[in-house]
Amino acid sequence: MTATRVLVLNSGSSSVKYQLLDMRDSSRLAVGLVERIGEETSRLKHTPLTGGGAESREREEPIADHEAALRAVADELAADGLGLDSPELAAIGHRVVHGGLKFTEPTVIDDAVLKEIERLVPVAPLHNPANITGIRTAQALRPDLPQVAVFDTAFHTTMPESAARYAIDVATADEHRVRRYGFHGTSHAYVSRKTARLLGKAPEDVNVIVLHLGNGASASAVRGGRCVDTSMGLTPLEGLVMGTRSGDMDPAVIFHLARVGKMSIDEIDILLNKKSGLIGLCGDNDMREIRRRIDAGDEEAALAFEIYIHRLKKYIGAYYAALGRVDAVVFTAGVGENAAPVREAAVAGLEELGLAVDGALNSVRSDEARLISPEYARVAVAVVPTDEELEIADQTYALVGDRNA
Repeated sequence: MTATRVLVLNSGSSSVKYQLLDMRDSSRLAVGLVERIGEETSRLKHTPLTGGGAESREREEPIADHEAALRAVADELAADGLGLDSPELAAIGHRVVHGGLKFTEPTVIDDAVLKEIERLVPVAPLHNPANITGIRTAQALRPDLPQVAVFDTAFHTTMPESAARYAIDVATADEHRVRRYGFHGTSHAYVSRKTARLLGKAPEDVNVIVLHLGNGASASAVRGGRCVDTSMGLTPLEGLVMGTRSGDMDPAVIFHLARVGKMSIDEIDILLNKKSGLIGLCGDNDMREIRRRIDAGDEEAALAFEIYIHRLKKYIGAYYAALGRVDAVVFTAGVGENAAPVREAAVAGLEELGLAVDGALNSVRSDEARLISPEYARVAVAVVPTDEELEIADQTYALVGDRNA
């Protein structure tokens, strides 16, 4: 029997998201989420997608750790005839947030790979430890099965040094691995490639600005299928205004808060990562609620929106300059795919750059990739729903699938 299924795991500090896909047609067989791992009451939501139905099952019970979580996931899959012991399972693909400069493509995990992921924990302290836990647990459950790491940073390793280097002492930067790495790479890779197809062109013939706008947000400049710049940096804090992250600001703000505000490094870290961005500006990080408040005349929400859009426009302009020629600006992720006012405002006033949005096309809600620019626009404006799980599954199966043929 040819193994054609891939289980995709995204392990967070207290959660595990998962999808089981059949790579013959990229169909999903099951999806689910385990959250509040290690708390008094954990929650598992599992949705089988076989047999023409999609009725979810939920469990609320203590789940002590990631091993217990994955065993619970395995039980749910087995109940649908999709167990981890199935000979149809080809591999498990893991989202790993930080791969540094060493990992530029999907990689079969062995002891040496795990050690390198562990070595990168200082530059990804919130993400890589959880990813490692998920990998080790999956290895324990299926030691015979290929486990593949797909790195968020990999797509951005094609950036030239002029874009990746910070202007600080080179020896210090190299010693502590300080440089721009970028994140959301699987999304930027998937969306830029799909945008090229939407335009009827090959990825190598297209220059695209990708705007991944969710609670976390990032922009990338993609020339001929290769990333040449991206907004997130050493960590996901740099760049655009986000739901709870500040994005770009003067680094001396940190010194000021420490010296004058008497704040600790940990307090500043929490402020910039969890209490800034939209939630810091207006108390809400849900764009739908912010727009509702704006429509009701809320000036605080309106200013937060203006700051968000101002930063977004600056990056569109900067990446237009970096690319020289732009074939498309594309919006993706939760806000990018669903918030028509954000798309309209981000492009407004950029007509001299060949950018425009058709109001009627922009207002259409759809799960399909689509153009929202008028026919006369020199640069296409598009909405392309991202699919990071499919991208991870595709990369995983491309690497190990032929072993099972």
